[in-house]
Amino acid sequence: MKTENTAGEKFERLVRLMARLRAPDGCPWDREQTFDSIKPYTLEETYEVLDAIDRRDWRELAEELGDFILQAVFYAQMASEQGHFAISDALEAINQKLVRRHPHVFGEESAQTPGEVLEIWGKVKAEEKEKKGQEDTTLLGSVPRSLPALVEAQKISSRAAKAGFDWDTPEQVVEKLHEELRELDEARRGAVPEEMEGEIGDLLFVLVNLARFVKVDPEQALRKTNAKFRRRFGYVEQKLAERGKTPAQSNIEEMEALWQEAKR
Repeated sequence: MKTENTAGEKFERLVRLMARLRAPDGCPWDREQTFDSIKPYTLEETYEVLDAIDRRDWRELAEELGDFILQAVFYAQMASEQGHFAISDALEAINQKLVRRHPHVFGEESAQTPGEVLEIWGKVKAEEKEKKGQEDTTLLGSVPRSLPALVEAQKISSRAAKAGFDWDTPEQVVEKLHEELRELDEARRGAVPEEMEGEIGDLLFVLVNLARFVKVDPEQALRKTNAKFRRRFGYVEQKLAERGKTPAQSNIEEMEALWQEAKR
């Protein structure tokens, strides 16, 4: 039996395996999946890739990237079965796009800085959409509404900022942050759920803008804080267990003392 050694050969094997799983005598679970039913797994695999990167677990990242690539092969197999396109079409599309959007590497244009590269990328992307008849009619129209809210806020605020609708300094954003906190406090005292929801949304939006000003990715910042909270709370649980307790059997003073230990 021939052993696949190159990346191309291994990719072809993955495509064949997926086709076999979707065959009439293949896997019942794989056969019943649809584009919509697979979407949650695609999102889950994306976050598992990000988690492996955050932990710098390279062996795990290799495995998670395999799962991530499987998602693309799964979609392409279903598309092929329905006569829409094949995996080779998707690969050809990205190959052509990379060449087309890097004329400073594969063509005659010149770019010396990342900023110049992004400018070229945006110009080529706009030309592509115009040719397809997909030219945006509004500045924010091309930002997908299906994005996670934090990512959407980051993208639409960046677009508005490029058009000049922005603060001048980070200090102005911090001032706006305090203003939103005061408005949230007023809404909280009024105890109107809709108003509190609106003020929480405004507060989060300003925080995203502050992150943009100080060049921090808010999604990644929150993910790292989540991981930090998990570690510290895990320490609290462990220490309580050593005392024969659960968090429910403890009190806030004891848990806070252990939390400070975890921080140290």
